[in-house]
Amino acid sequence: MMRTRPLKVALLGCGVVGSEVARIMTTHADDLTARIGAPVELAGVAVRRPSKVREGIDPALVTTDATALLKRGDIDVAIEVIGGIEPARTLITTAFENGISVVSANKALLAQDGAALHAAAETHGLDLYYEAAVAGAIPLVRPMRESLAGDKINRVMGIVNGTTNFILDKMDSSGAGYQEALDEATALGYAEADPTADVEGYDAAAKAAILAGIAFHTRVRLDDVYREGMTEVSAADFASAKRMGCTIKLLAILERAADGQSVTARVHPAMIPLSHPLASVREAYNAVFVEAEAAGRLMFYGPGAGGAPTASAVLGDLVAVCRNKLAQATGPGESAYTQLPVSPMGDVVTRYHISLDVVDEPGVLAQVATTFAEHGVSIDTVRQQGRPEIGGEASLVVVTHRAPDAALSGTVEALRKLDTVRGVASIMRVEGE
Repeated sequence: MMRTRPLKVALLGCGVVGSEVARIMTTHADDLTARIGAPVELAGVAVRRPSKVREGIDPALVTTDATALLKRGDIDVAIEVIGGIEPARTLITTAFENGISVVSANKALLAQDGAALHAAAETHGLDLYYEAAVAGAIPLVRPMRESLAGDKINRVMGIVNGTTNFILDKMDSSGAGYQEALDEATALGYAEADPTADVEGYDAAAKAAILAGIAFHTRVRLDDVYREGMTEVSAADFASAKRMGCTIKLLAILERAADGQSVTARVHPAMIPLSHPLASVREAYNAVFVEAEAAGRLMFYGPGAGGAPTASAVLGDLVAVCRNKLAQATGPGESAYTQLPVSPMGDVVTRYHISLDVVDEPGVLAQVATTFAEHGVSIDTVRQQGRPEIGGEASLVVVTHRAPDAALSGTVEALRKLDTVRGVASIMRVEGE
């Protein structure tokens, strides 16, 4: 039976995503009503700049006092698309204190304070949904915490930042350098004026923390995620990757240890074989590869950012939360019963691709090989090429077998100290094999 009193929604933030949320709520109002079982009404929009013209939004709904909007007593659901830590954290807490369930797209806040927010939601018997915080429009959070709730996830590897994937894809397909590809991404609107959060891996690391917590039923904070940016990736790295039948992606990799007693979470650029499903992810798209014990390998793919795609994920959560409201129930909350420790990056077992500039003379290769052996690292392949443009030097490329990252890192530091090594041109992990 259809309920006639509308469920009232407070929209906190009305930028690119928020304006799309408001538009879809208006244009799809009848469909949303049918799917939820009650009308939904945009009851207020909290913004910082009330004078800005917002097409399709009644100016009477706009306010600069988000706290007053949440405390007025008739709001059922708050949609938080402000971003950042404050005032978003305080406003979400205020919503819970006033009996309001929350839909959020705030990856940074959830990665830092997700446990406290989940606890507040549970205390007040309310929902906290955040599909839009990870991978834009791609249904990922809900499948992992609901559809795969009866399975055991062992590994998650994915491209979760569209800006970096666009840049790396352009470098791969056109031979462009990093700065040239970044400039194109900026001109097309894929990169912010300050792209640091994207290219240095902070955005991907926040998403990795959220996904690791869901996948492994343990609390993983942003500080637990190892992070490397991609600003040092060069055209030479792509040329070397192509010779190996690989490409380069900025990956978020989450793994359960073989003994099941710990987990790891990391974000860094890596070479992956062209045969791997993630290698074919182009432009600004995202894709996440999930490996579960019973379900096997699953791939989630689609647009990972943008106003409309992200708003789609927000509206999906809104429908779910509103249905829960009508049923006087709540959906799944935090699952952190395993309390597994997060191991440091040094414990991760991986492979390295190392490019060295060395003296072009007999015995150098043997000296380099000895250094690897002394650190317990086995060499898979070696390629040496003279550098006629620099007399007396050669380029030496070494690809290792799998070894603890600490041993690989120690090997590189020892190589830097050799008199015959002029420099370490690049270091990159090799994944997906």
